[in-house]
Amino acid sequence: MRRFTHFAAIDWSGARGARHRGIALAVASGSDPPALVRPGHIWSRGEILDWLRGVAAARTDMLIGFDFSAAFAFADRGAYFPDWADSPADMRGLWALVEQLAADDPHLEGQSFLAHPQAHRHFRHGAGVVGDLFEAGTGRLRVVERHQRVTRQAASVSNFNLVGAAQVGKASLSGMRLLHRLAGEIALWPGDPVPANGPLLVEIYTSLAARAAGMAAGRSKIRDGALLDTALAALGSAPAAIAGPVSDHASDALLSAAWLRAIAGDDARWTPAPLTDALARTEGWTFGIV
Repeated sequence: MRRFTHFAAIDWSGARGARHRGIALAVASGSDPPALVRPGHIWSRGEILDWLRGVAAARTDMLIGFDFSAAFAFADRGAYFPDWADSPADMRGLWALVEQLAADDPHLEGQSFLAHPQAHRHFRHGAGVVGDLFEAGTGRLRVVERHQRVTRQAASVSNFNLVGAAQVGKASLSGMRLLHRLAGEIALWPGDPVPANGPLLVEIYTSLAARAAGMAAGRSKIRDGALLDTALAALGSAPAAIAGPVSDHASDALLSAAWLRAIAGDDARWTPAPLTDALARTEGWTFGIV
């Protein structure tokens, strides 16, 4: 696997609206401490897209992690949306479908996709509304999500669940619109060949970084600068040196950028045993899960 000199992490949001305090972007370069990009700025999803396009245009040698799912479950049923004639055959087709149905939503939102009568059937919505094809229990899981549960590497939730603080479905839908617009500009592992130079995108869980830094499962949110520096030290990183309170979104991004730097040279992270070419095309994989 090639080596990178810059490592970025994006804490994402699928909430409605133009700007979100839940979005944070951090970069760790060389052996420098990780640092927030535009600290104090309230990001829009469009601004993150523009920043990524700038990285692509500059051919910056950067590994970039994003904290949302690149696809829905496919392998368990041989389709993202069984019984829907328009169900795509691969991940890029899924992104295109989300973009098509949510094209009129502002700010890279994805709510109009969920309003489509066929899509609506597959999700658990708010206010007790459950689609008739939502799988009973927690909802359908990707192979990587089932694998991380069995191996206890991380907790997981279904992207078809849109209810609760831990749900990631809405963020993933808006993220799919982002990926659709970046297709051809920045490669995405593992579906695309790893380029010889320039940036590369990977899906991450920020909780993996917290666990690697010694944080207990279920208590991974850091809201204090001193605690953040302790966690960074556990990853071999210089301190961020933020005094006092820090938002958990900022700390997630900072810690995840340092974590990417710490593990990117481990070949096992790039070759998880369950990952196949078919999964790479349809479901993707969460970087760091082995």
